[in-house]
Amino acid sequence: MSEPSERAIITCAVTGVLTNPKQHPVPVTVEQMAASAKEAFDAGAAIMHLHYRDQRPGLGHMPTWDPTICAEITAAVRQACPGVIINMSTGVIGPDVSAPSAAMRALRPEIAACNAGSLNYLKARSNGTWAWPPLVFDNPVGKVQAMLDVMAEVGAMPEFECFDVGIVRSVGLYMDTGMAKAPHYNFVMGVASGMPTDPRLLELLLDYKREGCSWEVTAIGREEVWALHRRAAELGGALRTGLEDTFYLPDGERARGNGDLVEAMVRCAREVGREIASPAEARAAMGLPPAGAAA
Repeated sequence: MSEPSERAIITCAVTGVLTNPKQHPVPVTVEQMAASAKEAFDAGAAIMHLHYRDQRPGLGHMPTWDPTICAEITAAVRQACPGVIINMSTGVIGPDVSAPSAAMRALRPEIAACNAGSLNYLKARSNGTWAWPPLVFDNPVGKVQAMLDVMAEVGAMPEFECFDVGIVRSVGLYMDTGMAKAPHYNFVMGVASGMPTDPRLLELLLDYKREGCSWEVTAIGREEVWALHRRAAELGGALRTGLEDTFYLPDGERARGNGDLVEAMVRCAREVGREIASPAEARAAMGLPPAGAAA
């Protein structure tokens, strides 16, 4: 995935971890997740990045790691989107990774996100107060290794989530020490205390990515993220959008759902001369097993 002429692999980040469905048009039920994923799939997404929500009434804004619920949602998405690649979130605060590990073992996703380093996770309001109490998103090496051990056990490709340049460089150290071989990089840009959504930064980041590793950008924000997506498309990266990352289309209009966002990403790729990878083409490009082999 290094040449712009290669087909663009599109990921849809379907819902996110805490976005409240009473305030934003995010899918949370099994049926909603499957329907929203199908809209994205039909528009051109080959990969679904899934977070899982509590299915009890009134608790759809809360995450869950219940393996039964996670499996039900994943099965519904697979049924709605034949051949789709599942990319499972694993992020947790604190050292205990038993819950996402149990879910990974139940689901056996083709790809699993792995937060590759720690970050002061901050955001300030315009009135000078914190948007939430300052917290550390803690991902020390021992925690990363524990996640990677389970990914190796279930055959999931690690997708390293990199929130700053030091974390990008840490991925290379993981490779040097044998923790990972050929992971997928995800440059997460737009967190207020992490890397900004600046297209100029992307070219520099690629200088610190190890050769032979695929990559993509998660761009968090409003309509300003689309300039970064276009640059990622020009530079040959995989592409990602979805209601986890933004609610806004390139013209500033609010997206009705994931289908709208993926359609906009398809146009972005085609404007720079790239066609869209099918799920089978995405599997081949990323070295993933054929559909059905990992389910």
